[in-house]
This record gives sequence, C-alpha cells and structure tokens, in this order.
Amino acid sequence: MKKEQTQKRISKRMKELRGKLRKKTKGGNYYYRLTITNGIRKEFALKTANEEEAIQKAADLDAVYEAPNQEVAFAQINAIKGFSKRAMKLTFAEGWEKYSSHPDRATPHTVAEQLAYKSTYEEFAAFAAVEKVAASDIDIAFCEKYAAHLRERNLAVATHNRKLKRLRKIFDCLKEYYDGDNPFQNKLLFRKEREEQDTVVRRQAFTREQEQQLRDVLVDPHYKVMNKPEIRVIYYLGMFTGQRMKDCVLLQWQNVDMDHKRIWVKQFKTEKEVSIPMADDLFEVLQEAQTWQSNQYVCPKSAARYSKLNRDGKNVGNNLVNIDVLRVIRWIGLEPSIKVPGRDKKMTVYGFHSLRHSFASFCAESNVPKAVLLSILGTDSEIADKYYTHVGDSAQRQAVEAISGESQQKNLEKRVQQAIALIDSASEPTQNILQKIREILTGK
Repeated sequence: MKKEQTQKRISKRMKELRGKLRKKTKGGNYYYRLTITNGIRKEFALKTANEEEAIQKAADLDAVYEAPNQEVAFAQINAIKGFSKRAMKLTFAEGWEKYSSHPDRATPHTVAEQLAYKSTYEEFAAFAAVEKVAASDIDIAFCEKYAAHLRERNLAVATHNRKLKRLRKIFDCLKEYYDGDNPFQNKLLFRKEREEQDTVVRRQAFTREQEQQLRDVLVDPHYKVMNKPEIRVIYYLGMFTGQRMKDCVLLQWQNVDMDHKRIWVKQFKTEKEVSIPMADDLFEVLQEAQTWQSNQYVCPKSAARYSKLNRDGKNVGNNLVNIDVLRVIRWIGLEPSIKVPGRDKKMTVYGFHSLRHSFASFCAESNVPKAVLLSILGTDSEIADKYYTHVGDSAQRQAVEAISGESQQKNLEKRVQQAIALIDSASEPTQNILQKIREILTGK
C-alpha cells in the first residue's frame, strides 16, 4: 500500500513537470529535456539515477524558467547547486572572455597561434550567429553541421582538424555552461589523412646540380633580391648545416667559432642544442660576412627584417624573408608551390626547408649513419626516416625475390648459360658428347 502511494505521488509530480524526464541507458542517470524560449529545447544531465531526486531537480529547473523576472530567476538559479551556470544563456562574446581567463586555456608559444585560437573561435561564432545559436546551445549535431561547412571550404585535412582541435580546447574550458560531453569530442568531425593520399605533394630535396645552380645565381649580379649577400649566407647555412630557416637567419656570432670551424645552434622549434663542424665553403662565406659585422647577428639586416611584428604582436617578417628566399629558387627555374585539386591553397614543393631534405639525402647517399645525421638535425625527424631505410635495401630485395622465386630461377638460368658457354668453347675431340649435354641443358 505504501509503495503504491509513493508511486502515485511520483507519477503526479512527473505530470506537473514542464519537460520530459528520461534515461538514455538502462540503470543510468536521468536527463531532463525542457523547452525554454522561442521553441529552443535544452537537455540537462541531472546526475542521478534516483527517480524522486531527478524529479526534484527537474522541478527546480522549471522554477528557474517560470520566474517572473530576471532577478527572481537568478535567485532560483543560485539556490540550485550545479545548475547555476548551465541555466544561463552564454553568448559567444561572454564565452571568449571566460575562455581567455580560464586557467586551463591553451598557451601557445607563438603570438600567431594565440591569434589563431581567437580567429577560429570568431569564425565559428559567425557561423553560429547565422544559425541563431548561442554558445551554451552548441551540441554534437550543430558541430557536425559546422564540420560539413568546413569541408566545403577546400581546406587541407591538417587545417580542418587544427580548427576543430582549437574549438575542442575552448569548449573544454566552457563545460560548466553546457550539458553533457564536449560536442567537439566526436571523432566523426575530423577528417582522415588518407583523404589526401592522391593529392599530397611531398617536399622535394634539391639535387647537387640544383644546389650548385643556387650558389651560382647568388653571386650573379644580374639577379636582384633585398640583402642579397646575407641571403647567400643564409642559403649556405641551410646547405651545410641542415638547419631550419629561422635558425639560420637568426644565427648569432657568439655561436660561431671561426678558429675551430664549428657552429652551435639552439633550435627555436625543438629547443635542442646541436653542434656542427663548419664546411670549407661555409667558412669562406662566413669570412665575408665578418666584413659587414654590425651587431650580434651574422645576417643583421635579414634578422631585423625577420623579426618584424604587426600591431597585434604577430610575426610578419618571417614571410617577408621567405619571399626573398623563394625568389632565388625561381631564378633556377623551379616553382616553389603547385595547385592541387581539393585545396584553395597551393602546396609547397620547393622552399628553404628543401635544403634540410637535401642535407639528409646527401648523408644517406654517403652512408653516413642515421644517428650522426640526427645529431645534426637535432631530432628524430621524419626527414631522416624518408632517406634512411630501417632495413637495408639489398636485404629487402632478397626477401622479395625469395617470395617470388626470382632468385632461384635467375641462379638456374645463370648456371645453364655458363654450362652452354663452356660447351661452346670445348675442344673438337669431345664435341659429340658435349653436343648431347648441350641438348639436354637447352631442352632441344
């Protein structure tokens, strides 16, 4: 009797709710779906599997949305522990303000990536504004719609995924303002690298002939580029040390030991320190560079140009120096970037980074141990993996031949040919016997 009365009371209270109470899984916690303003529905995770407790929490939420004014609503909200922030409508402007002051926000090393987080968020906010969706209303379905929108923009797979990863981080910091899991956790939002397997263009290494051409045009007075003597030094540093452009452009004299012909580099990207012996050709151009030495940088004008910032503190000078570098590559008849289907942005084939590839390629050709190359490149680079095989090429060929039977067949053919050659060169007295052997071996 008592159980029946309890059930009737629960049923009555449930009918009084404005929304719908449900469980997504058997034995799981309750969720409360509620229609708020303008037909917008929200679903709240009640975080309890107890029916009576869930009804009470749902009733508390009803009280918030039935409040006659904002002050009463806030009073109701403050009385509901755990729902105070979720019940408020979070705008995108408020969302960025809360994210940018959150202790778990992303802290990129560069200003460019910091600004990229904001621009990615603003792009998403602009899309949501068109759809008339607030930050606190974002769900998996809407994120899937946005991912589809990104796919229509002809972005690289890496760019597409990078934007979504930034948004995932941002919404991780705003989880107090929406229900359920982070909507950007859905793996289906992200693209697979194999989507570009037919269009990805690999960075090309320069051949020795092309590097010689680069060296020739860099001393040819017919070709003009800003700070050309310094650009020549930068190219030589890339050719003979395998370092990245930033490390070459910003190299300081304190890290150059002309007496012992050695250069020290603390790489900007990896923060690893490497020590590299100086090639004779590089030593000669550095001797020339000493004649214009004006400050701590080996290439002072290019270093100042490279370090130029815009009003937001973002580095823009790196692109200026890169343009100068690419101009030199065009002088020898190579096109740095090519157009590929499925992308609006061209893909780079040749650039300053190609010198790093060339360095690894030449080391591999000369049988320099991979560990030695890595001690210069400064990292377990994919570039090294590209030019060094983990198993010797000859060993791989033997394995393929063993499976296909090519090795045994070729050895048999070789022995037959040797036997036939020996028979053909035999003396006349044994010609009849040799002739029979020859017929057996040849099958004739």
